[in-house]
Amino acid sequence: MKIINVATTKREVFVDITEKIKEEIDKDGIIYLFVPHTTCAITINEGYDPEVCSDIIRCLSNIIKRDSPYFRHNEGNSDAHIKASIIGSSLSIFVKDKRLVLGRWQRIFLCEFDGPREREIWIKCLA
Repeated sequence: MKIINVATTKREVFVDITEKIKEEIDKDGIIYLFVPHTTCAITINEGYDPEVCSDIIRCLSNIIKRDSPYFRHNEGNSDAHIKASIIGSSLSIFVKDKRLVLGRWQRIFLCEFDGPREREIWIKCLA
């Protein structure tokens, strides 16, 4: 297993980590990605237009308000936990000819919902 670190710069931001993941590929098969954090997530989505990620963040924030009165978690980041749970903490991606098998516009994003922070992505390649 390999671990890469990503520093986020805002409370809510999507960081394109596709190139960092590509650097870790050493064989064909499947690459598994996992984030061991409860307030960030990982996803695949369009990377050509940066407004797509901004739209996702805005939509989630409109649905899950940071200051919702029904939150009982006392750290003030319940919204981040919920957003991370909706997006998810893992991905699996095919690798062929030591290259990620992604669609034309697809990129891999670390989804920060409680930053800025230093985050880890755990990577495992299986042939």
